Amino acid sequence: MPASSKENLIQRFLKDSKSYPILAGLLAGLYPIFFYATNNYTLVNTIGHVLYFIGVFLLVPMVGIAIAYWLGKKVKTGKWIQYIIPFSGTFSFLFLIQISLFGGVELWRSILVFIIACLVAYFLWKHYKKIMAFQGVLAIMGLITFISKPFESYNYDSSWQTSPDDIKEAVFKTKPNVYFIQPDGYVNFSEIFSGHYNSEDHSFQQYLKEEAFSFYPNFRSNYASTLTSNSATFMMKHHYYDKGLSLETINARNIIVSDNTVLSIFKNNGYKTHLLTELPYLLQNRPEIGYDYCNFSFDEVAFLGKGLGKRVDLIAPLRMNLDEDSESPKFFFVEIFNPGHINNASNSKGIVKERELWLEGVRVANMRLKETISLIKEKDPKALIVVMADHGGFVGLESTSQMHTKTQERDILYSIFSSNLAIHWPDGQKRHEGDLKSAVNIFRVLFSYLSADKKYLEHTEDNSSYIVIKKGAPKGVYQCIDDAGEITFIKK
Repeated sequence: MPASSKENLIQRFLKDSKSYPILAGLLAGLYPIFFYATNNYTLVNTIGHVLYFIGVFLLVPMVGIAIAYWLGKKVKTGKWIQYIIPFSGTFSFLFLIQISLFGGVELWRSILVFIIACLVAYFLWKHYKKIMAFQGVLAIMGLITFISKPFESYNYDSSWQTSPDDIKEAVFKTKPNVYFIQPDGYVNFSEIFSGHYNSEDHSFQQYLKEEAFSFYPNFRSNYASTLTSNSATFMMKHHYYDKGLSLETINARNIIVSDNTVLSIFKNNGYKTHLLTELPYLLQNRPEIGYDYCNFSFDEVAFLGKGLGKRVDLIAPLRMNLDEDSESPKFFFVEIFNPGHINNASNSKGIVKERELWLEGVRVANMRLKETISLIKEKDPKALIVVMADHGGFVGLESTSQMHTKTQERDILYSIFSSNLAIHWPDGQKRHEGDLKSAVNIFRVLFSYLSADKKYLEHTEDNSSYIVIKKGAPKGVYQCIDDAGEITFIKK
């Protein structure tokens, strides 16, 4: 369409005497949808979320504004009717922007939105169609920005998930119950008592030693977040942050929760699988749950929200599942969200305070881990128990975002990637010390042990750790710790 035709169309809209209440509702919701979906695509890429956005962000304001305008005309509000659409449209737009920015509603922000909507309605009601036109331009810009997200997902190369051997057909010779317990952000004992952490509390290490756990010093994660680390761990393969396309790995939650190589192997060997998590972080995009049991239902998972929700206790569901179906071997993935890592830039309390908060998180984690392990040992003394963190705590940095700035400081990189690994082998004997160096190979080693077949160790992945760099070097994915644990900086 020629530019002059577009101008004529806009001019006709601005001069038209019609009010367009339904259009006002539509334009109020379009940009907030595209804004939220662009910045949180991996959380909202389901049919359920599409229907939610259509209902809450589009139909509600469209119907609401139309009814308000109709009632205004019906009760003959006089000149006040001229304020209805400007107020309703502005309030709807800003209210939905609030949800998109902050993942929810707060009273003081809603009051501010109400006041702004009143001011716009009173002072700018004659110009409200110009505001609607501006909202339309924002919506078009938002759509252009958003469109790359589903395109990236559609063209996603999942070939990295293919196993190089026949490990999917592994047959276990022994079938102990397997407990994979993951305390978020818990660095290895080889790091926690020195460097930026310098903890003086040895009590949990001593507890594990008394419970016949084996330690694996200098063990680390290959990736720098829960989703990137676990997606590689459960597929037993490197993904290299999808070649830098995503900081959180496309479809990571679906890989971890719905279908992965590790889950398939356990199921093929007759295991009942259980996902126990303190928070529904892995369920935020409402993926299909591939585990036989999960302690959360989707009724407890909000469609939108940047908070992680209310933490739940895991002891009751763990005890229930330990007591049930004693005939089948069981695999448990237990996720504990302590000690965690330091805050992002907007919430950082500074290096010193963030360290103190992390150490407090360790105290909480130790308490929960002891309670969990003690229950398992009481009910299942011959269990194979793996305590493995997903990454480090980032202590020594001002905020987590600083990890994207180039550094070759050894203690900083190990603060990001060092992760605790302690294993209780069924017979109490330490095994595979030379094989267990990083998270990507943990299950390959375990499956070699359970199947009594060393051939699965012939295809272990490189133990390097990788990071996405945005500052201090050309943007990209870099190897920052090599297979031997030495500091490097090599672009992938």
